[in-house]
Amino acid sequence: MTVTFADVQAAAGRIAGRVLRTPAIRSDSLSRATGAEIFLKLDNLQATGAFKERGAANRLALLTPEEQARGVVAMSAGNHAQAVARHAHLLGIAATIVMPRFTPVTKVTRTAAWGARVVLHGEMLAEAAAHAHHLAETEGLVFIHPYDDAGIIAGQGTLALELLQDFPDLDALVVPVGGGGLLSGCAVAACAMNPHIEVIGVEVDSYSAMAQRLAGQPVSVGGSTIAEGIAVRDVGELTFAILRDLGTEVLLVPEAAVEQGIAMLAEGAKMVAEGAGAAALAAVLTYPDRFAGKRVGIPICGGNIDARILANTLLRNLLRDGRLLRVIMEIPDRPGVLGDISTRIGNEGGNIIEVSHHRLFTSPTVQAAQLEVMIEARDAAHGAAIQAKLEESYIVRRA
Repeated sequence: MTVTFADVQAAAGRIAGRVLRTPAIRSDSLSRATGAEIFLKLDNLQATGAFKERGAANRLALLTPEEQARGVVAMSAGNHAQAVARHAHLLGIAATIVMPRFTPVTKVTRTAAWGARVVLHGEMLAEAAAHAHHLAETEGLVFIHPYDDAGIIAGQGTLALELLQDFPDLDALVVPVGGGGLLSGCAVAACAMNPHIEVIGVEVDSYSAMAQRLAGQPVSVGGSTIAEGIAVRDVGELTFAILRDLGTEVLLVPEAAVEQGIAMLAEGAKMVAEGAGAAALAAVLTYPDRFAGKRVGIPICGGNIDARILANTLLRNLLRDGRLLRVIMEIPDRPGVLGDISTRIGNEGGNIIEVSHHRLFTSPTVQAAQLEVMIEARDAAHGAAIQAKLEESYIVRRA
């Protein structure tokens, strides 16, 4: 079995009116920052915040009346769960979603809010998947795979179909890849609509399962990543076959580039993206020569990021960019020193965010103290100027 462009076109007709035809826009800020011409497909604006609705809507629409009556079961810790729950609800189909026990409460709540029966089982996704298959067998439910299914793949391919309808002359389409459903569907559609386009997948360094499979290597993945939506060990066999036959390349990006992508989308494009949703931009940032001067399509395929993680990511990026300085100073313990330091920072245009003053235990002598200061600067050069002014009178080191 394979997936054809005709399947993607049929899926587009099937999901019309059920899934948002999301905007595609040219981002001036990201284009100037990357040296490429960047076009964003905003699937973070879907009702559940991610592209997964496309595949779920198409797959459920393909169910026979008998299968609809039986009900469906899916396994997911995130976007696929909400997508299946929503579209089952819209079609009046009973849905069971198996989620690992570690799944954040907000995701469980949002999934249940669509009327799905949520079953928490297992510590890992693999255990949840095994239980979902068990429920399918014992209760007669139809299993809806998150990516290795022709109906799912065709539905995901509608993202590229819409993007190329809006911008047909793209040079490249860069797509995050976990199990491969989105990338394989988009590759089928894009290559049919524009034979000259380059379709490229993106994985994070720690979860490069598809790249390893395509290279004929044994799969070895693991570790934590902010791009948990594409942190997949077992890629789809159908998706793998499609990408192999199309000769699709998969690039690897470091964790820091994904964090930078999240921050650039938030600050520059005014778009909230989860880690997986920012992975394509991370590839353009990691391989600037590869994309310089090209018209590049990027799906913002998901925007479901925890507010705390987003805030921490933005702060970490400010530190990397030099717009936040964290300095530690050895200072004499006498009146007026703190005022002098504050004046020096203020005169240079810096903004003090946080101060921590230690007298008793961290200094080598009771006549001295250690001061830790967090300072906001315009850019790295401005930060360096502030540090130089402080170094005129104090011992300063970056924390």
